[in-house]
Amino acid sequence: QVQLVESGGGLVQAGGSLRLSCTASGRAFSSYAMGWFRQAPGKEREFVAAISWSGGNIDYADSVKGRFTVSRGGAGNTVYLQMNSLKPDDTAVYYCAARYGSNWPVYTYDQWGRGTQVTVSS
Repeated sequence: QVQLVESGGGLVQAGGSLRLSCTASGRAFSSYAMGWFRQAPGKEREFVAAISWSGGNIDYADSVKGRFTVSRGGAGNTVYLQMNSLKPDDTAVYYCAARYGSNWPVYTYDQWGRGTQVTVSS
């Protein structure tokens, strides 16, 4: 198992940028596919982006394509979500999630972080 901690959330004006980080502790983090999800008040949690264990496969929700970028780095134990051209509709709690293995695409995730709040003002 891995333990996941998100950071980097905050308050930003529309059109601005934020970079979220998800730092993992535990064994073999590089063997996990990683996903980013978000949940806005009163709405269901939705998929945002995912990256395979190797970084060779990446997927985005249509709503964030061209604006968000997911990547792996930080000596192999961190996943980033670079968010540009933010909109008020992007306001949500953002969660990272992990799924062990190389299967792609990933449909379910085993481990979840506690989330970080992103608020975009108009």
